[in-house]
Amino acid sequence: MNKVYSRIESINGSVITVRATGVKLNELAEITTRFGKSLAEVNKIDGDVVSLQVFAGGRGVATNDQVRFLGHDMRVSFSENLLGRIFNGSGEPRDKGPSLADNLVPIGGPSVNPSRRILPNRMMRTNIPMIDVFNTLVVSQKIPIFSISGEPYNQLLARIAMQANADVIVLGGMGLKYDDYLYFRKTLENGGALSKTVMFIHTAADPTVECMKIPDLSLAVAEQFALQGKDVLVLLTDMTNFADSMKEIAITQEQVPSNRGYPGDLYSQLASRYEKAVDFSDQGSITILAVTTMPGDDVTHPVPDNTGYITEGQFYLKGGRIEPFGSLSRLKQQVNSKTRKDHRALMDGMIRLYAQYRDTLEKKSMGFNMSAWDEKLLKYGEMFESQMMSLSVNIPLEEALDNGWKILAQCFDKKETGMKTELIEEFWPKN
Repeated sequence: MNKVYSRIESINGSVITVRATGVKLNELAEITTRFGKSLAEVNKIDGDVVSLQVFAGGRGVATNDQVRFLGHDMRVSFSENLLGRIFNGSGEPRDKGPSLADNLVPIGGPSVNPSRRILPNRMMRTNIPMIDVFNTLVVSQKIPIFSISGEPYNQLLARIAMQANADVIVLGGMGLKYDDYLYFRKTLENGGALSKTVMFIHTAADPTVECMKIPDLSLAVAEQFALQGKDVLVLLTDMTNFADSMKEIAITQEQVPSNRGYPGDLYSQLASRYEKAVDFSDQGSITILAVTTMPGDDVTHPVPDNTGYITEGQFYLKGGRIEPFGSLSRLKQQVNSKTRKDHRALMDGMIRLYAQYRDTLEKKSMGFNMSAWDEKLLKYGEMFESQMMSLSVNIPLEEALDNGWKILAQCFDKKETGMKTELIEEFWPKN
């Protein structure tokens, strides 16, 4: 029988301390107050002084309230019944559906043993040309979307959730505005993707500690689906809010701060989540695509800076588009030689010409005379941005490659493109 303690030593914000023995780090406890019951989690042990993070916050907690340790870490129910459901950061239903308490699995466990992994070798289609053609997303990849506030990163994630060729989508929202939560819900419902989606949502009005649980809940569920042989795409937004929650709790506990006030184990905390990406040798896979907002568009900010050392490339979202310069999928070479033989050449050729277009734009803004070649580049750049870079374009990879050749044919002569003759003969539009 679990011990019950009826004396709380101190209450500091949402962190309380009690004197207890026989408990372990991350163990759950139940606090009974005059307002009801709330979960708390052990996050620090110093001798017999145990600090707990109260999920519902410290407001309403009295020093004589009862604390009962449950003897286990936080767990989440797993079954096919999760599909189409929406939960909060405590694993409780947010969609007014029934609570699930069967087949509980622990969250926050270690990453998969390397002996069970295989090298990434499959493309995950999104039907977004700037991803599929130029920075291919690979099954079991871990990659962030670097963005600034105000960019349509949540709209991009919703589109990827509807269009990606994944068996299961797990969406983890951290610090979302309520409007963004409703947007995800309505978009996935109307797009028919909610039936294969599990959502764990923390809004800005919810307790801070629940924000920290969203990635662990999402990845624990994703791992269980992957063990059933399914390809799972985990979409997380926003990992900067996750890091800020860590920072807030660390300050409350008077931990010695590191860079810009973030805790010293920021890198390890981020890595332990991203490293859950895996392609099992005999089962399914987990692919992680996570938004990381950059305060002040500063890529040296601790969160994006640490993220860049962990992940396998990044997508830069700027001006409502995925920027071709700065965006990089480090695993694309593993798959884009298997898609269509013109994929790599077209990818390189179009970006090279787009770089020249950007130079021409600068010349034009400075008042230089435009040559015939410059005029061709200006026409090409406008077509490239509207037909390839626009996030509203929704076409398969093969159609996107065909469109690339059509754009080249409308703007340049064959010899001006720098493409191989054999590819031009096979793929150049006939009329």
